[in-house]
Amino acid sequence: MLILGVDTSCDDTSASLLRADGTDIEVLSNIVSSQSEIHTKYGGIVPELASRSHMEMIWPVVKEALGGHGIEEVDAAAVCMGPGLIGSLLVGCSFIKAMCYARDIPLVAVNHLEGHLLSAFLTGTKPEFPFLTLIVSGGHTSLYKVNGYCDYEEIGRTRDDAAGEAYDKVAKLLDLGYPGGPVIDNLAAKGDPKVAGLPRPYLPDSMDFSFSGLKTAVRLMHEKRGDLSNEDMAAGFQASVVDVLVRKVKRAIKEFGVSRVSITGGVAANSELRKRMAAMCKGLKADFYLPPLEYCTDNAAMIALAGYHRYQKGEIASMELNPKAHMHL
Repeated sequence: MLILGVDTSCDDTSASLLRADGTDIEVLSNIVSSQSEIHTKYGGIVPELASRSHMEMIWPVVKEALGGHGIEEVDAAAVCMGPGLIGSLLVGCSFIKAMCYARDIPLVAVNHLEGHLLSAFLTGTKPEFPFLTLIVSGGHTSLYKVNGYCDYEEIGRTRDDAAGEAYDKVAKLLDLGYPGGPVIDNLAAKGDPKVAGLPRPYLPDSMDFSFSGLKTAVRLMHEKRGDLSNEDMAAGFQASVVDVLVRKVKRAIKEFGVSRVSITGGVAANSELRKRMAAMCKGLKADFYLPPLEYCTDNAAMIALAGYHRYQKGEIASMELNPKAHMHL
């Protein structure tokens, strides 16, 4: 089968063409048009500008993803229907609905989180079921036990700020620019995490996450920091976030007896998190699966893959499909 996937959930316009036959998956294309240059000067994503950019780029990106294939060759089209920015989601959903209606192509609606969960199957060695997945990005920090395709058990989620959101807000507080993740990651490598002495929001009685208090702690320290450098503050903040994420996954491995772990989402590109999570899994003799960077961040290949498995279950969406800004998996 040829599956066309489209993702416009936030600020990246992405389209992908996937060839799938059972568990044999081949990504023929994965095109991403970034809007970082547009939003950088505002210190964060401006939803109206994101929507307008999607409208400009959606057809060129889809056309490039199709490559030498015609639309009539596509067996099904999958689109991210949420969660995400509602204006951005509307562009992708409206485009795919029109295409599917005009060419009589089956339409499949995909939850953005399910796409992230299945990213580990896009390339390289693929995990066996069950496995644990930590989705950690600008909009999500969630931990799942993946029992099979379309069979997911939520173990924990953020109660307030997602980890990536905290990165962006701390970077803005320290005037480091946007996006905050790469900047803080680079600065942290030059600092001493012990100098800042920031708290660890472990929430010991829960598998949930909470980073709003940590963000406040950084602000208070920033106001009275004296000679504390940005490098040391970045190192202290990052160490706190990574400690919490690694500790939660470690606890889940022991409580659920699952020795396979995957992490995905934009923050999965963080060098310290990748290193610490790999070391923790090695210490517990757990297999660690880390998708390439291009499949950690938002991309349409993961939407196409999730759409393929939903299509196999006969889940075809109607032309009345509407996106949702807030969705649970």
